[in-house]
Amino acid sequence: MDTAGGLAALRGLLDRPLASYYLLLASAGLLLLIGLTMVFSVTSVRDYAQGGSATTSLTKQTIFAVIGIVAFWACQRLPARTFRVVGWPALGVSVALLLLLNALVAVQSIADVDGVGPLYAEQLWLHLGPIQMQPSELAKFALVLWGADVIARKGVKLGWWRELATPLFPVVGLLFVLVGYNDLGTMLCLLALVVGLLWAAGVRLRVFATLIVIGLIGVGLLVAVASLGAGSGERGADNYRLERLTMFVDPPPLDECGDRQCYQMAQARYAIENGGWFGTGLGKSSLKWGRLPAAENDFIFAVIAEELGLVGCVVVVALFAVLAYTGLRIARRVADPFRRLAAAAATAWLVGQAVINIGGVIGLLPLTGVPLPFISDGGSALVVTLAAVGMLASFARAEPDAARALHARPPARWVRLVWAPLPPLPGRRRRPATPPAGRGPVPRARERRGDDQAVPRGVPGDRSRRGAADERRR
Repeated sequence: MDTAGGLAALRGLLDRPLASYYLLLASAGLLLLIGLTMVFSVTSVRDYAQGGSATTSLTKQTIFAVIGIVAFWACQRLPARTFRVVGWPALGVSVALLLLLNALVAVQSIADVDGVGPLYAEQLWLHLGPIQMQPSELAKFALVLWGADVIARKGVKLGWWRELATPLFPVVGLLFVLVGYNDLGTMLCLLALVVGLLWAAGVRLRVFATLIVIGLIGVGLLVAVASLGAGSGERGADNYRLERLTMFVDPPPLDECGDRQCYQMAQARYAIENGGWFGTGLGKSSLKWGRLPAAENDFIFAVIAEELGLVGCVVVVALFAVLAYTGLRIARRVADPFRRLAAAAATAWLVGQAVINIGGVIGLLPLTGVPLPFISDGGSALVVTLAAVGMLASFARAEPDAARALHARPPARWVRLVWAPLPPLPGRRRRPATPPAGRGPVPRARERRGDDQAVPRGVPGDRSRRGAADERRR
């Protein structure tokens, strides 16, 4: 088959009504499968040496994957109005958990205690006995839902700064402070999310320019407070965030990287170089045995590069590219403003986080310490990520062409009950929107009647009814 024929076949596949839905399932599913495989490859020998079982970490990650698949299933069944209702409570819970986390970190640092009862904090993690979670992961999804709902309600009024200033910017600024104090990388993911949200809303370019300036100032302040103990820094010690930026701008030779800030970067380069084109083989990485810090989390892409080579890296990057294309395709095709905004924000969050992680590992961006979505070891991030993909799947089924196709040939009743119900058909009549402020009330002579026909201007309603009665008598 020639190139033109292949492109025509690909175009035909992409024109199918449920193409977005299946592309989303395929890309997310393959990334999840690669993630479970790489977590087992990185942790199996260590787990066996420490506990006698090579599948300890894999079992834990698989349990979280199952919980995430359940969250995906639940979210893809929900209509848009449910996501809009959940946005406010989810944001409130996220802010409360972040406040609790930061308060516990402060108490443990000032009073030199391990925790308060069963509650204790460990940098980004909040522990309640054996249960641990990252409140910042929940904050990402909550900001998607709440921000999309707020902007969708404002509509065309977004042209005024005061509409963005209340309540979007104060809440976003609060989240940036609560998250960025301990985790600058996650704050950058939130920034990518907000940029995607405002871009989909059609906000003017000068707003983006102002956000960039404010964001740079905020990043500078968060880098500075690392000297006061923010994040994993220590009061009076060297500012580790500033060292990472300095080494990114002016990197030292790899053979001189012996300190803790440059060591990870050097080991990641050695892993990529050792992998070559096709890698050393699955499970045969040599740098993951204690020489590459956070090999199962932040630097798992370096292990992929060593074991699967450039080919494996290209496959992973291509899957994230498909995910980005699919998310933006959904945002472009859905008619509901909330769905469009939420799809664009969720896509910017997931793909932006992948870019930040991969860019830091290969040296194109400074190191920030964020996990690679779907692939890195971690329960909270995986569950929330799969829930966001479930929301995108719900929106993909609600595309006008997809909804018509599903209603034209509905699946079996048990499939609708077990997997996902039919989405609403597009084009249903809605209540007329509230008139814009300043234009005055709608004239009574032009109000809609029960038959959706407006009375002609200048003709009283009673006269038109008398005319109709006289016509019937004739």
